[in-house]
Order: sequence, then structure tokens, then C-alpha cells
Amino acid sequence: MSGGREFSKIKESLASWSDIRQLLRGGEQGQLVPVVIPKDRRGFAWMTLVFLAVYFAGMAVVTDLKALPALAAVLLLLISAVLVWRKAIIEIEEGTTGVRSRWGAITGTLPPGRHYLWLPWDRVDAVVDTSTEIPYTAPIVACPTAENVPLKSIEFFLKFRIVDPVAFVRTIGAGNFDLVLASAVQDAIRQRSRRVHTEHAYDLRGSDVGDMQEALNRQLGRYGVRVTGSNIPDVQLPDQYQQHLATREKVAKELSAYEREWELTRKRRIDTLLMEIERSKKTRDARVVEVKAAYNTARKDVARMLEEQETEAQRVRWEIEARGRAELTAAENEAKALRRLAESYRDNRAVLQYELARRRLDVGAKLAESAPQPLVVRTQQGSGDSSALSTMLLAQYLPRLSGQPSPNGSAPSAQR
Repeated sequence: MSGGREFSKIKESLASWSDIRQLLRGGEQGQLVPVVIPKDRRGFAWMTLVFLAVYFAGMAVVTDLKALPALAAVLLLLISAVLVWRKAIIEIEEGTTGVRSRWGAITGTLPPGRHYLWLPWDRVDAVVDTSTEIPYTAPIVACPTAENVPLKSIEFFLKFRIVDPVAFVRTIGAGNFDLVLASAVQDAIRQRSRRVHTEHAYDLRGSDVGDMQEALNRQLGRYGVRVTGSNIPDVQLPDQYQQHLATREKVAKELSAYEREWELTRKRRIDTLLMEIERSKKTRDARVVEVKAAYNTARKDVARMLEEQETEAQRVRWEIEARGRAELTAAENEAKALRRLAESYRDNRAVLQYELARRRLDVGAKLAESAPQPLVVRTQQGSGDSSALSTMLLAQYLPRLSGQPSPNGSAPSAQR
């Protein structure tokens, strides 16, 4: 939308019955025409024919030539009746409604079809399009936002339909309705833009304007008009702010491109890691199979070793049991022999006592033979020289008595 675009214009036109259809459907010079005031095509030409018919009838009565004037009078009366019948026909197009009046007062409406208005004071004041949804565009310029930044323009589009043609024609009319509608739309758009921040102004495009439509219906309902649809097709920001948004959009696009590139890199890395994980899983599975095989082999080896150990232990146990039984049997036999010997010793106690006494005597004799003999050396007291001499002699003599060698290494002699 360009900044020089203007409001849609609504007007009413005065036209003949043959041009009503084209005006209601196509407008006039780019302006919307929902109401057409038809020209009254009924005239008083038929009255002239009636006067002529009366004149010819009078001539037929007064003059002698009665057939020709009478025929002319009848023909004129027929022609005037046809003209009256033809001018009384009113055809209302499908989708339109005619507003009927009598002596200038609106008396009702005429539905689509053919109607007859015989009386000259009965007229159709207006033909109103009541079925078409009329489009209306309103570009609002310099709408301030919440930050008081004037937007370049906001285009508001609505569709309305005239539901009560009598109220529309009687209350406001098409020309005045154009001014009222433009004012109401501007007020609604400016109120909406005041609630929007400048950076979110583009969010107005295609936004929900149901509240604005309801407000317009409340304002225009008393004129017999109902708004059937509305939206905001376009919003234009100031040039400087558009450059700012273009820069932001460029940065956002670059950021989006970087994000996509990073996403591709991340996916590629994830795929690589997943491939590595799958490869590691396969390697792990192969190693698990090897470990299981080694485990089974080890279990077999352990089982075989346990069987051998159990066999060896059984053999050792049997040997120990056999040895133990043999030793037990030998111990039992020895115990029996000792018990028998004890019984025999008990029976021969006297013999044992005698033998013990005899052995004691033998031991005593042997001890007496090997016992040392005492030697008494007497010396004179008070003589220092004789004491030293006797001590030296005694030292030489004692080894001879005991059979040991003397201190000088010579063997003792047998003499005393």
C-alpha cells in the first residue's frame, strides 16, 4: 500500500431504472454506490392522449362523421392505458430492496420482483443493496504507538451489509454514512495502535480485530448496518524505523544462518559420535563374546580341575582312612598287648619288686666303686715354711691319687 492511498468513498446516485444495476454492482468513478435514487419515469403524457380521445369523442358526437373520430378516441384511450400500465411497472433487482414512499413519507419496502405503482403519489425513493457485502478500505496515516512513534500508515479493511434499508435511508444516507464510517474506523485504529509497542507494530497485520468489529457494530447498528468482517492487511513503519528493523532482520537472518550451520555441525558431530558408539558397541559385543567364550572355557577347566581335585581328595581321604584304620588297628593291638603285659606285670609284682631291689644294689655298688676317697693332710700350725711346703706337695700328690696328670705334664707314679 502506498502512502497516498485514500479512503474508500461511499455515495448515493440519482439514475434511471436501467442504470441502477450497473451502479449498485460496479459503483461510479471508483466510488461505492450502495443506494441509488431512481428517476421517476412516470409523466403526464398519457393525459394528453386522454384529452385527445375526449376531443375526438366530442367530434364524433357533434359532427356527422362518427366512425372515424370514435375509432381515434378508442385508439388513443388504449394507447394511454398501455402507457399508464407500462409506466406503473417497477422491477426491483434481486439482492436489492426498494424503499416505498407516499407523499414523501416512507411507508415500507418493496422486495425483489415486479411491482405496480398505479397512483402517481406512490414512489420508490431509493433502491438499496441489502445482499452484497460491501468492501471498505481505510488507510490511516500517522497513527502513534505506545511510545508515541507515528506509524507511516495502517490499512484497515472491512465488509459491511445494509440490513435495514429504511433505517439507513431515513437516518443517515450513503454520503453521511461515509463520513461516520471513516471517523469510526480512524478512532478504532488509533486506539488499537496506542496499545501496541513500535517493535511489535508488524504484529497488527492479520491480528484479531474482533473487538474493533464489535465496537463498530455497536456504533453503526442504529443506522441499519452490520459489519461482517474486518482485518488489518498492511502496516507501514516510518522509514528510519524500517531501516532499523531491516538491520535487525539482517542480523536475525545471519543469526538464523549461524544457528542452522551450528545445527548441521551439531548433527554431523552427533552422527559421528553415534557411529563411534555403534562401532564401540560392536567391539564391545565382540569382546563380550570372547569373554563369554573364555569364561565358558575357564568354567570347563575349573570344573575339570575340581573333578581332578575331588578325585585326588577322595584318593587321599581313602589313603588317610586306610592308614588311620591300620594305625588304629595297630594301636588297638598295642593297647591289647600293653594291657596283657600290664596284667602279667600285675600278676608278677613280687618278681618285679625283687628285680627292682637287686638293681638298686647293683647301682649302689657301682656308685661306691666310683666314689672319691678322702685324704687328710695334717700340718703344724704356726710354722709358715712348713705350710707352704705342705701345700706344694699336696698339689703334686692329688693328681696322682685321682689318676690325672700333674701340672708339669708327667704321669703320677704308683708310690705314695
